[in-house]
Amino acid sequence: MLLTLTTTHQPATDLGYLLFKHPDRVQQFRQSFGTVTVLYPEATEERCTVALLLDVDPVRLARSRARNAPDFSLAQYVNDRSYAASSLLGVAMADVFSTARSGRCDARQDLADSAIPLEITIPVLPCRGGAEIAHRLFEPLGWSVEAEPIPLDEAFADWGDSRYVRLRLTGVVRLADALNQLHVLLPVLDESKHYWQGPDEVDKLMRSGEGWLAAHPDAQLITRRYLGRRGGLTRVALARLAELGDEVEETIEPADDEEALQPAEKRVPLNTQRHEAVHAVLLELGARSVIDLGCGPGQFLDLLVRTPAFTRVAGSDVSTRSLQHAARRLHVDRMSERQAERVQLFQGALTYEDERYAGFDAAVLMEVVEHVDPPRLAALEHVVFGAARPGAVVVTTPNGEYNVLYEGLVGLRHPDHRFEWSREEFVAWCEHVTASYPYAVEVRGIGALDGTLGTPTQMAVFTRKEATDD
Repeated sequence: MLLTLTTTHQPATDLGYLLFKHPDRVQQFRQSFGTVTVLYPEATEERCTVALLLDVDPVRLARSRARNAPDFSLAQYVNDRSYAASSLLGVAMADVFSTARSGRCDARQDLADSAIPLEITIPVLPCRGGAEIAHRLFEPLGWSVEAEPIPLDEAFADWGDSRYVRLRLTGVVRLADALNQLHVLLPVLDESKHYWQGPDEVDKLMRSGEGWLAAHPDAQLITRRYLGRRGGLTRVALARLAELGDEVEETIEPADDEEALQPAEKRVPLNTQRHEAVHAVLLELGARSVIDLGCGPGQFLDLLVRTPAFTRVAGSDVSTRSLQHAARRLHVDRMSERQAERVQLFQGALTYEDERYAGFDAAVLMEVVEHVDPPRLAALEHVVFGAARPGAVVVTTPNGEYNVLYEGLVGLRHPDHRFEWSREEFVAWCEHVTASYPYAVEVRGIGALDGTLGTPTQMAVFTRKEATDD
């Protein structure tokens, strides 16, 4: 099976730096199911193409299956795995281009962080649902999609099309994002995996889907197909996507997984409950100006901007990509001059003082503190409560005790979390803040209440004592 990736970014041969594979070399990498060859059919300053060729060994593949996997006899050796892109290609690509997928490139880090023109071609791709599903999955990610159905037999047109397509993607995308998207979506399109899926499969999905999956309009479909019929894992993944502060809705799983499009009984996502709770607190406090610290892709900012009571709204994040997403979500480029004066987006790190953080009635840190290394929390506390000193600060964070209720959850709810406090630990931190800075605090809960473990999200409402005394 074959995949080619081309860039016209100049100098195009910088692709070799990004992939950690020199254009002048042909390299081979052994996999448990075959051999991967990486080569560059063309490598000029104007255009550079890398080809990844996977030669599947059916015997080695059959021997590598788990002992408890079903034995399909002849089907283990006679199948389309040798030529049709599938989870095999996704796994091989993830292994061979592992550093590129992480987004790290010491020699060209600025380029690794940038979107560049890319063209990806896969000559034979299983596509359950036809060409339409390829458009649905890739176009929301910024790709132009050509998915040409492959006929069952060109000599017999009446037989119609096969389940395979020739796929060509073109777009301006960060290389790490492109590789991670392929790693997830190749098995989703094929809807078949060659390996047993354990509890860590959700973590793999979260890592590869970081920054794009939660905001994808078909995130549920992708999650269900990626995890197959492992319903427990699917529920965990959807819950964790909702935890990220994005727009994925958690649903009770349908009995039939067909396309995950059957009607399902819906619950209010925890993320939505969190937004509503914080929004209500801000209105309760009478805040007119609000800054969302660690605003991410801007979903909560959108709610703030749509609320006339908030006459000044700002969002800050350390990630420029998140701010770009927020700007698109808020349609900043289409705002009138008056609207633009009301809204501000800027990059900043919460562990460093920034005068732009100051002068607000209220600040929000929604699911932010758990991403900060514990030794750096003191710096964040000083920046927010000591230097910026808003009239109120609303903090939300996961309740670590509640995690046992998430079926199949291994470790923390998100791989970037540095910690997840228990209720006692959260109260202790709040008391530490009020002992160090002139604030009073009220601790509340958000989400379904468990009599023993509390709520999934903890919320603290800090109010500045001078503001209270006035």
